[in-house]
Amino acid sequence: MSISGTIGVISGINECVNLFQWARSSISSLHSRWSGKQEQNLQDEVLHLQSGLQCLSDTLPAMYNLIDRAEWRSHKHCVAELLPKFSDAVYDAEDILDEFRWYEQKVTVEGIASQSAFIDFFNCVIQGSFNKVKDIQKRLENLSNLLEKMGLGEATPRFDKSVRPETSSFPIETIMFGRDQELTQVIELLVVREGDSTTKAHSKGKRECRTINSSKRTLATINHVCNEQENGLAVLPIVGIGGVGKTTMAQHIYQQVKPHFKKTIWLSVSDDFDVKRLTKEALQSISGEESTGQLDSLQHALHKTVCQKKLLIVLDDLWDDALKENGQSWKRFCAPLKNVRKGSIMLVTTRSQKVADGVRTMKTLKLNGLKDDVFWNFFKLCMFGSERFSNDHELEQIGRSILPKLKGSPLAAKTLGRLLRMNRHTTYWNNVLESELWELRQQEDDILPALRLSYMYLPFYLKRCFSLCGVYPKDHEFEKDYLAEIWVAEGFVEPQGDIPIQDIASQYFEDLVSRSFFQKVHGAYVIHDLLHDMVQMVSKNDCFILKNVNEFQKIPKNVRHLSVLSNPKFDYSKLLSLCKHEKLRTLICNMPLEDKVVAPVMDHWCTELGRMRVIICASTTGLPDSLYWGMQDRKFTQ
Repeated sequence: MSISGTIGVISGINECVNLFQWARSSISSLHSRWSGKQEQNLQDEVLHLQSGLQCLSDTLPAMYNLIDRAEWRSHKHCVAELLPKFSDAVYDAEDILDEFRWYEQKVTVEGIASQSAFIDFFNCVIQGSFNKVKDIQKRLENLSNLLEKMGLGEATPRFDKSVRPETSSFPIETIMFGRDQELTQVIELLVVREGDSTTKAHSKGKRECRTINSSKRTLATINHVCNEQENGLAVLPIVGIGGVGKTTMAQHIYQQVKPHFKKTIWLSVSDDFDVKRLTKEALQSISGEESTGQLDSLQHALHKTVCQKKLLIVLDDLWDDALKENGQSWKRFCAPLKNVRKGSIMLVTTRSQKVADGVRTMKTLKLNGLKDDVFWNFFKLCMFGSERFSNDHELEQIGRSILPKLKGSPLAAKTLGRLLRMNRHTTYWNNVLESELWELRQQEDDILPALRLSYMYLPFYLKRCFSLCGVYPKDHEFEKDYLAEIWVAEGFVEPQGDIPIQDIASQYFEDLVSRSFFQKVHGAYVIHDLLHDMVQMVSKNDCFILKNVNEFQKIPKNVRHLSVLSNPKFDYSKLLSLCKHEKLRTLICNMPLEDKVVAPVMDHWCTELGRMRVIICASTTGLPDSLYWGMQDRKFTQ
């Protein structure tokens, strides 16, 4: 990708106008110090630097788009190797632009009084930055060209089938652990929806539905929570994070109740909510024959096939693009299904509460993690091949200690169970126990890659906002306004006309809540532990949480966001050594400023970490005056 080709002709240079006008006028006013040729050379240097900065500014949107596309292919080794280097170059471009915008503000507010001050500024800043800008431009151009050569420009589905395989209506898991109540309620609802609990079905169907509980209390509860339509297709969403068992639940429901429906359809949506493709697949699911033609003829054929028939349709793995075009795509897909018989139902599985709210006609079924007793039996099955017993009491005890990490997730149990079953040595099991989940090697169909798909589907600006949360420890309680202010300071929030930037950031937060990235617990917002493991995985090159003394050497070279947890073993020299990470933008110190070690170190951090945008430090008395003046130019301090 050519940088110059990306931005085309620069019609006007807008970056730091006041700063560079002041620089050029200062050069002219000092003309007696230089010959005419020297003065012209200096003016040219200023113009070239301003042009270079404008080029970087205009190029950044294309670079963000390339990062977004590259992340979809980051399961490929060659892309995974280049992406951190490219992201680092983009960060550097943002930082140098931010630096000059700060100088712009400084000159606008204060000016520079003396000639010697200007000469120092010219020698140190303008001349010193020219090569930096050229270097960043060269890195961006070289790395973007390499990434483009890896096929990122090809029009391919965002989902690679190795990452999210197509599903079918046949359950892989023959037994469902711990879902009896939900399964019974949904099956009972589907069978009696038409008002005829004696729906005709062959004997096999009756055997398959033997788990139905005819309890009046259960049915009353279902009828109370459901907002059913009198006619047409009802939509029941099943919502939960990746790996919690939504597809397995839908498969078991489908197999047990399909004898009660005249027409049944299973659609694996995943990679793209394409109305024409899904309509074709719906017809093929019913007839067994491939359908061709335009959308209009396909929809007429589907309507004719299901009209006045009792229909069961499952849309597995629905994402936000189902609601694109302000929901018109969804309405277009559902249009041929309007005149189905009463009692027809659509099951939708999704990770997003926003999607569920956009399509549902009845109350959503929310799947949480399995309860501990049932989950332990399932985990034993994954570890030992049997839920009843194991031959090694010591390994079983280690397994019990690992269990809380998995938060009731069946896919997490399978992931860890597979790792543990391959190596039955206690040393290995203890290493797994002491490791974070995101540090363990995983296959593409394991828990964290599965959860990563939720992250991948976010717009780029929300990815940046959420990935920053990897700098906070597990169980951290977030406040909307507080986090929104940090996102603004980090430069992650895109202006939208006259809307206050803080309001836009707050809407970002609400959007992440609606997509289930934050959940409200006792009045505060937290990130699910497994999602926290996932965000630490995707942000491992940019974010780091410093917990122990032996972790100072593990801090990534180009780390951008760092939090320091309270630890009495963190001495002055250790904390001072953080100044070598000169690219830091965020520093969250959970040690109190009143600590005799922390206050003097903070002075060095504020002075030497020139790219800092956010500094947060625990304090019971407020910010000391000695530090305030060192921090006054930072965008956000607390």
